[in-house]
Amino acid sequence: MNLRELLGDAPFVCGPETSLIEVAAAMERSDLEAAAVVEGLRLMGLVTESDLRRAVASNVDLGTTSVADVMSSDPDTFDADLDVWDAAAWIAESGYRHLPVVDDDGTLQGVVSVRDLLRGLVDTV
Repeated sequence: MNLRELLGDAPFVCGPETSLIEVAAAMERSDLEAAAVVEGLRLMGLVTESDLRRAVASNVDLGTTSVADVMSSDPDTFDADLDVWDAAAWIAESGYRHLPVVDDDGTLQGVVSVRDLLRGLVDTV
């Protein structure tokens, strides 16, 4: 099994100017742990639950602070054909919890979470 098989219909994205309160509300509604931050089709970064938690702990204004101010910029990206076991090994080594998947042109295809990956691993055994 590869990452392509774990991708949903469309990636969950927001623009860099999206406020933290807007992205947090959208993440809550969709039950997702991260949003890909894009400008056009280019992946700029990821904003995760951890980024939001740090922002709250820093007492920033969630209504006026943008995701660009707290996101993880220029994340590592992965090919959709990457085997789920290789992806799991990368996550175990890096400590990251989200894998942005891009095509050959660098266009975001989706973000695979640890939860998605675990489901995929269970399906392979």
